[in-house]
Amino acid sequence: MASKTDGTNYDEPIAEMNVIPLVDVILVVLIIFMVTAPLVMKPTIDINLPKAASGEESTQSSLINVSITPTGDLLFNGQPSSVNEINERAKALVAENPDIPAILLADKTVTLEILTQVVDAVKTAGVKKVAFSIEKK
Repeated sequence: MASKTDGTNYDEPIAEMNVIPLVDVILVVLIIFMVTAPLVMKPTIDINLPKAASGEESTQSSLINVSITPTGDLLFNGQPSSVNEINERAKALVAENPDIPAILLADKTVTLEILTQVVDAVKTAGVKKVAFSIEKK
């Protein structure tokens, strides 16, 4: 039977809980959450955003997200779309909310031609505020 080693009564059993295994388990759970949280929070679209020194966080709850992947695929709010579909869907959202902003997430390898087509489709749909998503340096 285990007993205390502080020099007192050796016949008395240990009545204290050993917290070291508990701390080990909690640290393992914390590490698991730290590893899996970025996978859950990040979108599954792999876009390498350009970097800029200035920029602000978007706090709008309803906005248009248009993503352009490195291969040139277009995504409207996470769903694959063409330039014409982006224009039509943006028009529908502008009809519901005329002040809705659009955020463009374009990989830095995307050509200016594709980017111009997307900006034109969004602006002709009636979106007044168009912004580009960047990563801060």
